This record gives sequence, C-alpha cells and structure tokens, in this order.
Amino acid sequence: MRIDIISCVPATFSGLIDQSILKRAGEKGLAEIHIHDLRDYAINKHNQIDDYAFGGGAGMVLMIEPIDKCIAKLKSERDYDEVIYMSPDGKTLSQGISNELSLKKNLILLCGHYKGVDERVREHLVTREISIGDYVLTGGELAAAVVADSVIRLLPGVMNDETSALTDSFQDDLIAPPVYTRPAEYKDWKVPEVLTSGHQAKIEAWRFDQQVERTKAKRPDLLNRSGSED
Repeated sequence: MRIDIISCVPATFSGLIDQSILKRAGEKGLAEIHIHDLRDYAINKHNQIDDYAFGGGAGMVLMIEPIDKCIAKLKSERDYDEVIYMSPDGKTLSQGISNELSLKKNLILLCGHYKGVDERVREHLVTREISIGDYVLTGGELAAAVVADSVIRLLPGVMNDETSALTDSFQDDLIAPPVYTRPAEYKDWKVPEVLTSGHQAKIEAWRFDQQVERTKAKRPDLLNRSGSED
C-alpha cells in the first residue's frame, strides 16, 4: 500500500511516520507513506498557497491551483483508489472505514488548513471526506496520521500477531474485553480465574460476555448501530 499525504506543514509528520507500526510496515515493504509539501506547488515566487475568501470573512482559504497541480502530478505517476480530504464535516472514521481502506492500493490524503480548501477541490478533486471527530483541529495533519495508522496496522504481516488487529475494539461493534498479565495476584487484586483455567472455550465465552457488558456500559451507541453500514 502507498499513502501520499498533501500538507502545507509537512514537518508535522516528522516524528509520526518513523515510529512503531508505521515504521515497521515500511521496513517490511508492506506500506509506504510519502509527504508532499503543498508549497512546492505554490502559484508564485512568494510561495502563495492561500488567499482571502470571496465575499469576505475571517481566515484564509487554501487555493485550488496548488492542490490541483499536486494531485495531478501524483495521478500522472500512478492510479489512486481514493483522494480523501480530512475535514471535520466528513464522515466520521470508524473501524469499518479503516477495514475498507486497508484493501486499497494507493490513497491520497489531503490535509486542510486555515479555513479549509476552495470548495471546488471538494466538488471536483476529492472522492471522499473523513473526519476523526466532532471538533476542529488547526489542520488535517493529525487526522491524516490517525487514518494512516488505523489503516496500515490492518495490512497482513504488519502486526507481529496476525490475529491481533482482528480482535481490536470496534471490529464487531463491540469494545475489547479486559486483558490481564502476570502476576496473577498483585496487592490482593486477582486475575479472573477463568483466564488461568486453561479452558479455551470458557475463556472465549467469558471474553465475549465481557465485550457485550462493557459495550452496554461504556458505548451503548455501538450496539444500536450494529449491522449498519459504516
């Protein structure tokens, strides 16, 4: 998989994509992340990529021309499955969306900034808009990093334990069950006996019951959406 991220503050990613899962995926040759500085496609010698909004109002808007030039150059080099704009009013990222995107080959993630992008970018250049929550960030860089991480960790071979990603919270609209490790008793706090019983069927049944009960208590909204499209 290849993910190209377009940003006007590319330095944001310097400590994010060379760590942990993303670094491991790159070292294994399973995924590539390329960061593109939007200012490389600026319209003049002043490296202009933004301008005032027509009709007035506070804040600057990213211009269509630099974005179009960058996307066009990338598309001239390879085919892309999606051009995704990171936007607070996009569809909220879910495990289902991450699962779907993990099956793609090439993705472009466009990071907004300031007051966003010229609407014509959204109308003509973008195939999908994704949000990571109902709040506003300074730019789309952190959101793009979240999407990249959530997608790449699902690629076969990235995780040390092949089943690990499939048992994460939200894979089946249930949050994960509690997990414990050694010692089995600490300060009179004991691990549930079923987990040390060695009876795998009982352990799995306990884990599922815990998932259901924890979801009811912590995220009942997940139960209501079960079976719906993400």
